[in-house]
Amino acid sequence: MSASDAHVALLPSAGMGHLTPFLRLAALLAHNNVRVTLITTHPTVSLAESQLLSRFRSSLPQVNLLDFHLLPLDPATVNSSDPFWLRFEAIRRSSHLLSPLILSLQPPLSAFVLDMTLISPVIPVTRALSLPSFIFFTSSVRMLSFFSYLPTSSFAGDDDDLLCIPGIPPIPRSSIPPLLLVPDSLFAKIFFQDSAHLSKLDGVLINSFKGLEPETIEAINGVENLRKLLPPFFDIGPFTPCEFEKVDTGNSVDSPLKWLDEQPEDSVVYVSFGSRTALKRDQIREIGEGLVRSGCRFLWVVKDKPVDREEEEEVEELVGHGLIAKLKKKGLVAKTWVDQREILSHRSVGGFVSHCGWNSVIEAAWYGVRILAWPQHGDQRINAEVVERSGLGLWEKKWGWGQEVKGEEIGDRIRDMMNDESLKKSAAQLRDAAREAVGDGGTSKVAFQRLMGEWQKKMSATAV
Repeated sequence: MSASDAHVALLPSAGMGHLTPFLRLAALLAHNNVRVTLITTHPTVSLAESQLLSRFRSSLPQVNLLDFHLLPLDPATVNSSDPFWLRFEAIRRSSHLLSPLILSLQPPLSAFVLDMTLISPVIPVTRALSLPSFIFFTSSVRMLSFFSYLPTSSFAGDDDDLLCIPGIPPIPRSSIPPLLLVPDSLFAKIFFQDSAHLSKLDGVLINSFKGLEPETIEAINGVENLRKLLPPFFDIGPFTPCEFEKVDTGNSVDSPLKWLDEQPEDSVVYVSFGSRTALKRDQIREIGEGLVRSGCRFLWVVKDKPVDREEEEEVEELVGHGLIAKLKKKGLVAKTWVDQREILSHRSVGGFVSHCGWNSVIEAAWYGVRILAWPQHGDQRINAEVVERSGLGLWEKKWGWGQEVKGEEIGDRIRDMMNDESLKKSAAQLRDAAREAVGDGGTSKVAFQRLMGEWQKKMSATAV
């Protein structure tokens, strides 16, 4: 029995931060002769998700795409206004509708891989069907250890207090996502409900590698208090960016890639806060002032709405006409979705001002681009701890959740990042470690082969 006998279904959740790694996982499985069914919900929350799925469909026609029609959700019944979290909840409330979809698939499924936000409602479905279930945890291993351990702790206290998890460096209370400390928030509800069901899973897949998170991966594999909270653990990253992610910019003179081609090597700072982070107008303008003060060349992606379909104003209106004139002397300001893979891999890009969404951290590590960490919400301060400890970047911890940072500070920290030769060297070493991990005999390659072996064993047991 080989990997080609396996049929695996993947169920991502909303947002590019969840969809992109799921599609990369689907491509990795398909290229290893696994039959893949991708279960998707329509319409997507963002236009970027819709366009990515379209390119994925064209690039990998062998992957079966199965539509999952959700029940309507009354937002008044949920303590959240975030459109992405509302979609998470809609999928959770519709999870009982998965059974007929799963039973309709031929050949029958060997395993079901679900998003980390869907554990507690989907596990009863897969258990009733005797279907092995795995989660794909779309964040860092450090965040996974926190996710698994917090419900068993009695942690509460001041910002200086620490959550001590066996085997790994403590996590300060100031790094905990603020919504997790609001008991009736949708974020807290999902987090605590799902973490309590981790032990019922057959495995956890994660897009990370030992070179980036050595202490935490060793702790999860070796510390009994953590190991007993988790099912088998497969650190199969970094997932390499795929061709279907490429955005066609045509021959536009405003193409970021054309502009990057004209810049000196290792001279450009890329500034992006991801697909969901909308900054306030005043903070956007402080960033602009900081970029001017830094004296560095830059490519800056500006965003002021959480959902791209709602973006209406031109970049000049957001940044200010006077500031735009100053910015154009040294950089390029964009307000459209860009192919981050192509930007970070470009020879002229030497630094990345990032919110530390996990996909961005992994991509920076893969290409050896140093980071100035500026977390905005969710898991991002915990991810920033990984960035700092690994030597991938700098983190100004006093820039707190939602706190406005002045342009002078921003400019100083950007110069610090770009002038730090030791940081440049350690980022390059992480790039080499990332490639070694997925090469023959590498830790991630071995973990992936172990995962294939687990699926084959479960298929053999089911067949008997």
